[in-house]
Amino acid sequence: MAIPLVAVAHPWLPEPRWLLLHLLLLGAVTHSIVVWSQHFADALLHVASTPRPQLLAMLALGALAVMIGTQTSLWPVTLVGATSVVGAVVWHAVRLAGQLRRALPGRFAGVIHYYLAAALVLPIGAALGVLLARGLPDPWHSRLLLAHVVVNLLGWVGLTVAGAVLTLWPTMLRTRLGEGSDSAVRRALPVLLVGVLTAAGACLAGLWPLAAAGLVFYVVGALIIARPLLDAARRKPPSSHPTWSVGAGLVWLGGCLVAWAVLLARGGTAEEVLGRLDWLVPFLAAGFAAQVLLGALGYLVPTALGGGGRAVRASAAVLDRAGALRVTVVNAGLLACVPPGPGAVRVGCSLAVLVALASQVPLLVLAIRASRRARGPDATAIEPVAGTNRQRSLGSAVAGLSVVALTIAGGVAVDPAALDTGRVISAAAGVEATGHTTTVRVEAADMRFVPSRIDVPAGDRLVIELVNTDSDVHDLVLETGADSGRLSPGDGARINVGLVGRDLDGWCSIVGHRQMGMTLQVTVTGADATDEADEADHADQADHADDPNGDEAGDNDATYNPAAEPEAGFSSRSAVLPPLRDRGPQTHHVTLTVREVLREVAPGVTQRLWTYNGQSPGPILHGRVGDRFVVRLINDARMGHSIDFHAGTLAPDEPMRTIARGESLTYRFTADRAGIWMYHCSTMPMSAHIANGMFGAVVIEPPDLPAVDQSFVLVQSEQYYGPQGGPVDVDKVQAEEPDAVVFNGYANQYDHDPIQVSAGDHLRIWVLDAGPNRATAFHVVGGQFTTTWAEGSYLLRDAGAVGTGGAQALALAPAQGGFVELILTEPGHYPFVSHVMVDAERGAHGLLSVERPRAQR
Repeated sequence: MAIPLVAVAHPWLPEPRWLLLHLLLLGAVTHSIVVWSQHFADALLHVASTPRPQLLAMLALGALAVMIGTQTSLWPVTLVGATSVVGAVVWHAVRLAGQLRRALPGRFAGVIHYYLAAALVLPIGAALGVLLARGLPDPWHSRLLLAHVVVNLLGWVGLTVAGAVLTLWPTMLRTRLGEGSDSAVRRALPVLLVGVLTAAGACLAGLWPLAAAGLVFYVVGALIIARPLLDAARRKPPSSHPTWSVGAGLVWLGGCLVAWAVLLARGGTAEEVLGRLDWLVPFLAAGFAAQVLLGALGYLVPTALGGGGRAVRASAAVLDRAGALRVTVVNAGLLACVPPGPGAVRVGCSLAVLVALASQVPLLVLAIRASRRARGPDATAIEPVAGTNRQRSLGSAVAGLSVVALTIAGGVAVDPAALDTGRVISAAAGVEATGHTTTVRVEAADMRFVPSRIDVPAGDRLVIELVNTDSDVHDLVLETGADSGRLSPGDGARINVGLVGRDLDGWCSIVGHRQMGMTLQVTVTGADATDEADEADHADQADHADDPNGDEAGDNDATYNPAAEPEAGFSSRSAVLPPLRDRGPQTHHVTLTVREVLREVAPGVTQRLWTYNGQSPGPILHGRVGDRFVVRLINDARMGHSIDFHAGTLAPDEPMRTIARGESLTYRFTADRAGIWMYHCSTMPMSAHIANGMFGAVVIEPPDLPAVDQSFVLVQSEQYYGPQGGPVDVDKVQAEEPDAVVFNGYANQYDHDPIQVSAGDHLRIWVLDAGPNRATAFHVVGGQFTTTWAEGSYLLRDAGAVGTGGAQALALAPAQGGFVELILTEPGHYPFVSHVMVDAERGAHGLLSVERPRAQR
């Protein structure tokens, strides 16, 4: 039940992806492994075991502690949890080994060796996980994480599954064990084990070709097991949800192993290799682990419930309901997420997969009820649901494909970038066709089209083969309406311009790229197009310049009225800076997801912002000198984005690189110096990305910073409005003509909903000027600053006594920050402003509402 809840709440969690994986693999899968491997051992060895509920409690509490520790960066909690999990698994392995010693020789007693081998490698994976939680610099962090995934996913989970399916698969199909099964049991285990250990060790050493070879070795072991499994499936094809689910899961494992080996073989830095793995892990988790787990449960639970054949059939029939539909939705949905595509499509398909997987939970509840009813006094009146037949299964599969197809269509419909709905206008201008085609290769590189000019004989057909060799997303739009669509790095497109009889202009429609110089000119040679024909064609062109997803604002820009009021119930963004925990240096794990969102930025003004986690400014990061930050950046937007933390010092080449839609990177830095530091998107044009919402603050407190009654953070920025609901107007940015200057992302928001403080409170206000262009002079009307601190040093400190010096404003240039302290003793409303007064009148204005001291209320 926790997995769907975390999936819904993931935007507000620090590490949602790894929490989901731990819930699935450490929580559900590990618990099932311990329970069902004991069940299989009892059945195969014919030696009874005594239930040990303490073991399962130890395992559950340990897994919970690990997840709490990793989410809160409390390393001792992670250590205790991992120790508890390892202790429970080792205890389980000792019990299995004891049963194996007492048992008589049996045909498949060797399967128990798989469970023992898996239990022996888990402590290695747990130790690697604890070291990860402790926090290590790169490349060790990335290498440890890669080895951790290999050991736990392919060792602990993979070895257990390999042993279980050799006996479970033919049993589920209700057929005999295939020829060679005995031999496969003996031969596959050492191959699989060597593959796991080789791959994990090579990942730790950074030897990527050797790690790929280890995975290839693992694939060989998997193929040894696959042969008798395929033989059983040929004799009795899968015909129920449990068999379809397990079979699909094993296919996903094979495909992911091959892809994983290829990704490792490409080499690169540890962080680059880890970034590739990030794309693959969800398919391993959902495609392989979750499907095998749910398929096995669908078969084993009715047997475990018991109650006789009638009760088993009744519960099994419930768990098989809509089986073909569920399996189809899961696998078709996952396949739709494999290639790059619109973010809305990936989100929709992911939710469809999650719902299909989670449907097993209510069905388990219904299956238990059906089993009990079948054993009740009215059991004779209960008839199990008829089993599936081929026609009904085919209909359910078609329904599942329809669900995924509708999800994809809906995702494309809400993502205009995925559509090519523009009307293409002829460029012939009345010229006669020559019958010849001119084909030109154009590269998008370094914010330019190369070549930037194409000469075409009049009457030729023109075909442009566009290849994006840059690190950012680009496209090519011609004035006729011909459009390449948005291309990720490495992608290409073929644009059939058609018959050309006049000159044409082209450009990249990504916001700001045209202004940066990404233009293309098509020049006709050998004939002169008439002015009349040119005007006739231009009068009927598709107007890309007014496209709200393009880079031209047109004449319909949103306008801000300072006298306008927001709607009733308006609530300002909290400016409170929560206090830090009173302890030593710590590691902060943060996930920032780039999203395009529609937001009201002033009363009556809505803009399409580019944001970190749907917020502008982005989330406030807060720490002390010596703290370490591990930030995972995920790009769910339609174009390339990046991140630059001023709070860290490191070469920008890799962590600040632009990543395309669907990609991610991890940015690690240690806060060595105090300050309120800006972070922002550094993708060009940087001014447009910052102006459209991609910035935030990192507050690193100076050592021995005195405590105050309340602390606040105000980030000043400018807004340059495009059309209502559109993105930033880049021309206004370049002309330095802002429509509004605001604190914390909304014009005059603290006038409409003031910041509440108490008279006599010692206040600290952190201020950051995010720009991108305007300086600030922060001032509180009616107050005087007793402390001012800017860019790492005190300008004025503790000037509390009457007769000493004070300060009236804190001057900051763009990307500079500091804090002020003051005490307001008289109740009332104290405006705070940028004393660049034209900017205060543009929205850089708010109120401190000072109430009577708490003791006097």
